[in-house]
Amino acid sequence: MFDSVVPEVDYPRYSNRQLAAVPLAVLAVSVLIIAGTWAVTGMPANPGIDFTGGTELQIRSDAPESEIEAAFDPGPESVQPIAAQGDEYILTFQSTDTAALESQATEAGYEVISISSTSATFGAQTQFQAVIGVAVAFVGMSLLVALLFRTFVPSIAIVLSAFSDIVIPIALMNLFDIQLSLGTVAALLMLIGYSVDSDLLLNNHVLRRHGDFYESTYRATRTGVTMTLTSIVAMVVMTAVATLLAIPLLPAIGVVLVFGLLADLMNTYMLNVSLLRWYKYEGIAR
Repeated sequence: MFDSVVPEVDYPRYSNRQLAAVPLAVLAVSVLIIAGTWAVTGMPANPGIDFTGGTELQIRSDAPESEIEAAFDPGPESVQPIAAQGDEYILTFQSTDTAALESQATEAGYEVISISSTSATFGAQTQFQAVIGVAVAFVGMSLLVALLFRTFVPSIAIVLSAFSDIVIPIALMNLFDIQLSLGTVAALLMLIGYSVDSDLLLNNHVLRRHGDFYESTYRATRTGVTMTLTSIVAMVVMTAVATLLAIPLLPAIGVVLVFGLLADLMNTYMLNVSLLRWYKYEGIAR
């Protein structure tokens, strides 16, 4: 069975501070990265044309990328080759003048496959709605967790882990130059659900089932890690296939989900465990 390969972590060997130190340090660095990006762009991550407005143009050409860039005035913000096609490229522009861009592509001898545009006004509205959507989802999750456990430490452990599971992927998006789009916002919303699922599993095993703390933790770890690793493998395969077939949105969604799921493994089984252990052995007694 796949879950038999999940190792049993020697938690008694590590103090609560040691377990929490790495997740909190990664979270602190991620917050600094996001703060720097926000100061420059006004958004937590570099916004794509879904939020800023612009045009996406897909062309077919045998010309090199440098020649394609030089054929347009103003030049494209990015030129992304489609691996499966070889001679097809996706170009993004800040301009919304689709007629002029299509004319320049045709004059350069490029075959225009598709072209789509988003106005700056519509992008600003979409940006506001996306921020509100993520905020409402996170607050709703926090209230639900508080109602389920009705105790501060277990509830804050889940909320803090979920917060970190969102912040870390956003910081990695900035480092790897992955733009914030409707697809990546959808991935962040999905990560809230993934995070709560694994954290609820751990908290229920530790707080609501009979048995030793470490036995309960290992049972939850074995199940939770198996589910998360399975999801990671599925997302990696989806990302690879979507990239090769040039399926829009899916590659960015897959990468962000992989970032978040890896962060979830760290936050759930290090940060959350340390808080639960403190609560179980010290917090209740006080």
